[in-house]
Formats: sequence, C-alpha cells, structure tokens
Amino acid sequence: MVKGIRALARHLDISIGTVSKALNNRFDINPETKKRVLEAAAELGYVANQSGRSLRQGTTATVGFMIESNQAAATDSDNFFMAVFDGVQSVFRRHHLDLIVLPCASDEDPVEYLGRMVARGLVDALIISATRRDDPRVTMLSRAKIPFVSLGRSDSIDHPWIELDFEGVARLSVDRLVERGHRDIAVALPANDLNLGNLFLAGYKAGLAAHKIRYRSALAVRTESSEQGGYELGTRLLSLAPRPSAVVLSYELPAGGLYRRLNQAGVKPGRDMAVIGFRESPQTRHLVPSLTSFRTSLRDLGIALGEMLLSRMPIYGDKYKDWPTSMVWPLTLVPGNSDSHRLKQRGSTR
Repeated sequence: MVKGIRALARHLDISIGTVSKALNNRFDINPETKKRVLEAAAELGYVANQSGRSLRQGTTATVGFMIESNQAAATDSDNFFMAVFDGVQSVFRRHHLDLIVLPCASDEDPVEYLGRMVARGLVDALIISATRRDDPRVTMLSRAKIPFVSLGRSDSIDHPWIELDFEGVARLSVDRLVERGHRDIAVALPANDLNLGNLFLAGYKAGLAAHKIRYRSALAVRTESSEQGGYELGTRLLSLAPRPSAVVLSYELPAGGLYRRLNQAGVKPGRDMAVIGFRESPQTRHLVPSLTSFRTSLRDLGIALGEMLLSRMPIYGDKYKDWPTSMVWPLTLVPGNSDSHRLKQRGSTR
C-alpha cells in the first residue's frame, strides 16, 4: 500500500505536481502520464490523505456506486437506479455504511474516472454498472484487491456480478411472438457496447433457432435508449422490405417514440406490428395499446447487490458467507395488448 502523494510520486519517479494533476483530472498533463499514475494508484492501493484511511481496511464507512450518465435517459427521466439505490442503502444502513453515487459523464473515459475515484480513497468498496464484455475496470479493481460487485457481467476475468435476465427475456419474447404467428421479428439493441446487448442478442438468436427461423442481421437494429431513439427505430423498421411484423425491445424507454412513429405512418402497434418491451416502467405504463413487458423488483435487486458486496468485504464476510458469487436476476412477463393480435398467416422464414 502506498500512503500519500509523495510516496506515489517516488514510486513512479515523477514530480508530486504531476501526480497531483493526474489525480485531480487536470487538462495540462500528458494523457499517457495520467493513465500511468491512475493505474499505479489503483494497483498499489494509494490513499489520498495521511490519516491512514485505507480502502482495503474499510475505514471510510462509505461504498461507491459508479454509474455512467446518459443524457438521453436523463431527459426521459429513467428512474431505474433510484429504486436500486434504495435497496442497496437499506442493506448498508444495517451496518452504518453510507452510499455515494459516482456518476461518470458520457464524454469521459470510465476507466480513468474509476481510477481517479479509487486513488482519492473515497470508498471502502464499489458497485459498478454498465459493464462491457471486456471491461478494464473489473481487472483494475481485482488487481487492487478492492471489494466490488458489478451490476452486469464481464468476460474480462472471474468476478462477482448480478445480471438482469436479458437472454431469458429475449428468448421468451421470441417464443411468445412465434406462437402468435410471427416469423419476421426484429430486435432493438443498445447503440453502445454494453454487454447487455450481446446477451440480449444471444437470447434472440437462440429463440429464433429453437423455431428454425434464420437469423437476419438486418432485423437487429441498434438504437439509443430514449424516446428519440424509439422514434428513429420506427423509421428504420418501416423502411425494411419486407417490413417486420414484430419487434422486441432491449430497453423500455424507446417504446413511446416507437409508438409515435408507427402511428404517424398509419401502422397501429399491436395490430400491424407487435411490440414487446423490456421492463415495465412509469414511461410505458400508460401507452395505448398496453405494452407487453417484464416486471421485477428493482429495490430487491439493490438489496441483493448490497448483500453480495458485503459478502466480499472481510469485515462483513462471515455474516453473508452463503451468498453466491454470481446471479441472473429474474423478470416476470406482464401481458399487454401490444402483441395480442395473432397473424392469420405466417410469413416466410427467408
């Protein structure tokens, strides 16, 4: 462990001023030098003050929850994380721990951001979200021996995680649509590189394969998780020939924009194009026709995240020793009218 900025500067053989600039995200520093400082700080367990606070000894009584802010989702008032935070904090309250949210701006490198937070010694442990298939943050935290859990899995290295059942939702959605006569089924995937998109696509492909329907890449559409993203998705689907008779959404926020665009074109959701959303939310609850989607308790998800994290922290591990190191979080189908219409004839498999 390296305590204090002087010790870190000596280890790296650079000036204290340069280390300070890196830790404080100054712009007047070489990006490679900043990356080198942050990586060393995380790996060596650097703590920012001289009082002996240590990430690994759990002396801050604070846990960080890193999220990546998304302007589109914020505009559409996505309340996903607020419910999760409530569950997490209800667990931490038992042990007089505080939760702080660490929002990484959409235009900042999440690895650099996390490295800076770790180097400042703000928290005893971390929950990270928005995982990628190859996520350097997982490797960084593992090497630094900082207790952490991720909301979403990564293939980087073995680590503790809880993942919403994206594969299961996608596959069940395809099963439901095929049972209603649909064969030309589109899927809306996130525009970014989050691993949840890979999982959702895998479940969609598995569903098609189970019904001997050939996967067509043209029906896998990338879109932003927002009202505007849903509108643009509708435009894309309407331009396809042949036009798909159904679409499955990997996010809930685009549903409203999709409905609006389809109605503008005289294509009635639920009758001319079946729609299945991902998660029931306040943004989708009042759509007409009612949206078939999936429900889960986000507060309970937060409780599970909090307890899994405590099982990884030495001071609390004995109290939560029976917790698994990974979990696929279930969702329950909530039938609506957006996919209730049955096709009289099936299209081709093409």
